[in-house]
Amino acid sequence: MRLLVTGGAGFIGSNFVRYWVEHHPDDTVVAFDVLTYAGNRPNLADVEDRIAFVQGDIGDLEGVTATLAAHDIDVIVNFAAESHNSLAILDPTRFFQTNVMGTQALAEAARRHGVARFHHISTCEVYGDLPLDSDEVFTEETPYRPRTPYNASKAGGDHAVRAYVETYGLPATITNCCNNYGPYQFPEKVIPLFTSRALDDQALPVYQSSQNKREWLHVDDHCRAIDLVLHHGTVGETYNVGSGVEASVEQIADAVLAATGRPLSLKETVPDRPSHDRRYLLDSTKIRTQLGWEPTVEFEQGLADTVAWYADHRSWWEPLRDRAPVVEGAWEGPAAGGARP
Repeated sequence: MRLLVTGGAGFIGSNFVRYWVEHHPDDTVVAFDVLTYAGNRPNLADVEDRIAFVQGDIGDLEGVTATLAAHDIDVIVNFAAESHNSLAILDPTRFFQTNVMGTQALAEAARRHGVARFHHISTCEVYGDLPLDSDEVFTEETPYRPRTPYNASKAGGDHAVRAYVETYGLPATITNCCNNYGPYQFPEKVIPLFTSRALDDQALPVYQSSQNKREWLHVDDHCRAIDLVLHHGTVGETYNVGSGVEASVEQIADAVLAATGRPLSLKETVPDRPSHDRRYLLDSTKIRTQLGWEPTVEFEQGLADTVAWYADHRSWWEPLRDRAPVVEGAWEGPAAGGARP
């Protein structure tokens, strides 16, 4: 394969690039990233000699088309997205520009070039949210009911990809994944945010709705799922990728404080952000039964290993912390926001 990995310098994208060159060393990988505040070229430092890197915007149709031709790309894996819920509330336009119009431009470039596969990474959040006290789950047939600008922009991107499948025959697949965690995650997200603050004995901003839950999956297991979809998935299909493991934002805070040896008194309650979703949980039966995927990283160990990685890589996250465009913990001011669980 000759893969173009968009968003390749971001959290999941860089982990996927690293995964792919390790597991498929004969393939060609081109990492493509516009390098916004959360795109970080050093994420790829250990594989730079085995990949090509192109700085570019997925919304630049001509630029993407030229890149596909120059590298003779036959597979696109699209991780490129604005993804921080709090920032989306403050600046929704950039989310719709990248996640909807950018995805459409990328799909158009893929159509013109004639790729063999276009794989689009989406999120569980497009389905809306679930009550905390229910047994409901999201299946691939659940109607989309996004509640935030980020969720809605990702839903719009999904619809664009499906439209290209139906109208133009684009050979595309989609995965909707639950919350990822692991190394190289930008420190605005809740696990690295809590970890970096705990390591510096700073308060952990816990939303007032501290029992709101998320489903958690280690990024390595997500990469394995995409690999299976690319090799064995059916064109036109969507696959939910979930661990079945839920944890509330308060449970995450408690676990991080325990792993770093810090007191529970560092937890600080902050106001909820607007439209704070209560709970997401995916039914991942389809990918498990049809493609044989299952998660391999147990959550407690994976979280402990992730906290340890941040403790050992202070030189990686310290320069990034001040690049985050959202001030966590308050919604009164123009730069206010809250930690995304």
